[in-house]
Amino acid sequence: MSILDLPLISLLIITLPLGALLIWIIPNAGMARWITLFAALIDLCLSLTILFNFDSSTPGFQFVEQANWIPTLNIHYKVGIDGISVLFLPVTILIFLGVIMSSWNSIRSMPRLYFSLLLMLESVTLGIFCALDTMLFFLFWELTLIPLYFLISLWGIGPNRRYAAVKYTLFMMAGGVPLLFGFILLGFNHAEVSNLAIPAGLSFDYLKLLKTEVPLNLQITIFFLLLIGFAVKTPIFPFHTWLPTVAMEGPASITAFLTGLKLGAFGILRFVVPLTPAASQQFHWLLAGLGVIGILYGAIAALNQTNLRRMLAFSSFSHVGLVLLGIASFNLQGIQGAVYQLLNFTVIAGGLFLLTGILHHRIGSTDLINLGGVAKTMPILTGFYFLFGLASMGIPGTNGFIAEFLILFSALQTHTGAGLAALAGVVIGSAYFLGSYRRAFLGPVNSQVVADVIDLRKRELLLFLLIAVIIISTGIYPQYVLETTRLASENWIGFLK
Repeated sequence: MSILDLPLISLLIITLPLGALLIWIIPNAGMARWITLFAALIDLCLSLTILFNFDSSTPGFQFVEQANWIPTLNIHYKVGIDGISVLFLPVTILIFLGVIMSSWNSIRSMPRLYFSLLLMLESVTLGIFCALDTMLFFLFWELTLIPLYFLISLWGIGPNRRYAAVKYTLFMMAGGVPLLFGFILLGFNHAEVSNLAIPAGLSFDYLKLLKTEVPLNLQITIFFLLLIGFAVKTPIFPFHTWLPTVAMEGPASITAFLTGLKLGAFGILRFVVPLTPAASQQFHWLLAGLGVIGILYGAIAALNQTNLRRMLAFSSFSHVGLVLLGIASFNLQGIQGAVYQLLNFTVIAGGLFLLTGILHHRIGSTDLINLGGVAKTMPILTGFYFLFGLASMGIPGTNGFIAEFLILFSALQTHTGAGLAALAGVVIGSAYFLGSYRRAFLGPVNSQVVADVIDLRKRELLLFLLIAVIIISTGIYPQYVLETTRLASENWIGFLK
């Protein structure tokens, strides 16, 4: 029996809850972090096994598993991956490994609960990337709210952490309503097209829905329902106000997850355009416009921040505008650039927030006025922060350059004005990063706390070395990522024809 005969995706999803259960079975609470790390490493091995055995020359979904879940409504447990989603599995686990390592010494109260919630959050996040049934996807989508609410409210670092947790949860629940209605309308439309009564004609199978014709008027309704639902979590203007609040009040490690993994943008890429192709083409200007607004507004807002965490929150808001612009281009370069940028978010934005979290844990603040001179006492952290910042600016030699080049190249072809505006946003992005970097890390040491702080520990150094290797290697040699995503991106474009 080959390892490929095993249900690898199901094992990927179920390993983490089993690890969470083991945390509560073992009497020693101090073992919680080690169990969490071990479970995440097992998942990393499973994800790499899937990636290395993924055939990028074969179109469609692979490693598909299916089982009955709610058969009376034709809702199934169905999972699989394609060239767009397969790379998100290892990078998602990588960012969670970073969260685990950054939480190693900082979590002193209720470690069992904290690490259990972390494993549950990782499990349902992986499920989002693999779900091929819209109701199963919605289940995973909504289940992220439970661990995030408690992680933010119980272990947040700001005085208003409970307010931030409630605000985030209410925003996400409000966004879930149109999302659910959109999926239900798609299921009802399948019954009507199939000339079958409900519930026999219902279908929530993503692959079947892709082949089901949807009238234009209904497409427009579903397009806006799904877009609003995913826009809240992406976030897209004007649904972005929860992000800076959570960035300031929530745990820095959890904010690294929220800024690094743009699940809403993935949802737009996976569901909105393929399932409503005619409506998406009709409102391409809206997607491009929202992208430009996000790029410019986020960049200008980041330029005026005096706290590293708020600056990075608005920076991620600006960069996700580039993803929308790439999607709105509806060509191969734009889609590959959008996927590349989403992957970059995980390693670059996630890495920057993890470094900022270390700063907060050791110095007690990320306000620029309380920093200054950090480069003299934490030169290794400063070097990594600068490298990750260069990647976020899209400097050649980093993976950020590849993604931004592909998106801007495609945008200048299809939405010239929006492409030029995006170029302006990129320039502003360089200004806000370099300005905040100079004030936070360079200059004289003005605080005794900064003077006495210790640099990265060995385990932290190993993590950020790995992230740095990914940033540089995929920036110098992007071919592996582009080849892995090429056929899936071509199929994505094919839905628009």
